[in-house]
Amino acid sequence: MSRILGIDPGSRITGYGVVEITPRGVRYVASGCIRIQAEDFPARLKQIFDGVTQIIELYQPVQMAIEQVFMHKNADSALKLGQARGAAICATLNQDLPVFEYAARQVKQALVGKGNAEKQQVQHMVKILLGIQGEMQIDASDALAIGLCHHHYQQTAQRIQKAVS
Repeated sequence: MSRILGIDPGSRITGYGVVEITPRGVRYVASGCIRIQAEDFPARLKQIFDGVTQIIELYQPVQMAIEQVFMHKNADSALKLGQARGAAICATLNQDLPVFEYAARQVKQALVGKGNAEKQQVQHMVKILLGIQGEMQIDASDALAIGLCHHHYQQTAQRIQKAVS
């Protein structure tokens, strides 16, 4: 069994989701949000770094998958998102875990079947695939979706390798 940590980075709210890969399939472990309290931007980055570090220590994933940065209309927002993402990646690498990156379209395609799916559609599929009932924070479901996407791509790569061998 192995665990995958999915991260949906943000400079105010960073979503996380942990899934476990078992012989029977994928199992939900945990999800939530790192809510950033600091106003000073460098302090926010430290909170992201520390929060991701704590999640890794608590849930012991063996891999991390994170969403790639996409260009917002506002360049300043894109830069802040990139820095938040960098803090999460550094925390993961500091714990000697491999990092895998996926574009938002890849995640949506893997879970919903179309790259332009709405966030609510992705959240719905996450809940179905993991058997989650009730309300869920959108940042947490996005993070779980990234973890599920990574698992999907790993399975596909293994199947291709077996076919070629």
